[in-house]
Amino acid sequence: MKMLLSLIALLSAALIANAAPPTCYSRVLSLSKEITESFKELQTSKAVDSCVEMLPSLYLDIHNYCVLAKLRDFVAYPRCERVLEVSELKEKARSLYTIMISYCRRDLVFLTDDCSALENPILPPIEPSIIES
Repeated sequence: MKMLLSLIALLSAALIANAAPPTCYSRVLSLSKEITESFKELQTSKAVDSCVEMLPSLYLDIHNYCVLAKLRDFVAYPRCERVLEVSELKEKARSLYTIMISYCRRDLVFLTDDCSALENPILPPIEPSIIES
């Protein structure tokens, strides 16, 4: 019986820990990954407009101060308004920019201001199991 109560207490504590609201940092991190992945999918999609090829690159590292300028430039890019996917991506980028400069302004720490790292990112190596399948 004592063991069962201990197990119930442990599971309850785990549920409470997972129920914590997301932090500003976790929200910014997840949204930046979502935007980066959506941009990659848009660029590799076959059914996109030719203007998509002309969009500025969009690799986001929220630890790099230059990401703010990168987001501003992407949102202000004047072409591709007629492509729904691009408009949605710009809206997400605008939301991320707003979150970073207003809601999370004091919570974020920028570790670098290397703008060229956002233009030519060093991506982690692909796992061999992914390449083989």
